[in-house]
Amino acid sequence: MLKSTNIKWEDSSIVRNDYEIRNGHRGVVVWFTGLSGSGKSTIAKAVLHKLFNDNKQVTLLDGDNIRHGLCGDLGFEEVDRSENIRRVGEVANLFYQTGMIVLCTFISPFIKDRQSVRQKFSEGSFCEVHIKCDINICKKRDPKGLYAKVAEGKISSFTGISSPYEEPTNPEILIMSDKFSVEICAEQVIKHLKLSGII
Repeated sequence: MLKSTNIKWEDSSIVRNDYEIRNGHRGVVVWFTGLSGSGKSTIAKAVLHKLFNDNKQVTLLDGDNIRHGLCGDLGFEEVDRSENIRRVGEVANLFYQTGMIVLCTFISPFIKDRQSVRQKFSEGSFCEVHIKCDINICKKRDPKGLYAKVAEGKISSFTGISSPYEEPTNPEILIMSDKFSVEICAEQVIKHLKLSGII
């Protein structure tokens, strides 16, 4: 619920279509979701570099980076996870309105939260990418040592173990990150953006 009062949305004299014409491509939000250790950030970074090197206007919103600042006041209970995603959706929309390709890497475990973000954007402007990976592979990778902490009892609420992860039912892109290289996975995203007429 909006608590701010006496405010008015300030429209810009430059609209998204103007930015998109200048950028030479459409704006889009590419939402990477999956378990911790599935490869969301790694694949998104590979996509970021490919797009950047191709002179596209692109940015990356990473889950951990957002929690260092904007969402540093939130914990990991369900209500906080939902608020985290709500805030990210608002930030992503601000970038999107400047015609940028916005890569978002968030576990975002609940379907309702991902759907809530999707509804902010017009058809074809939100691309859900499910990074699917066997949890045992995620545990072996464990890039942040989180699964080890769960096993030691240092983390009580952890997605995929003691807290649910609701898989997307119909994502725009399904990537099997435990079966293909980062390069192939990244190319799968680039190919979709081309076929969709984004770039």
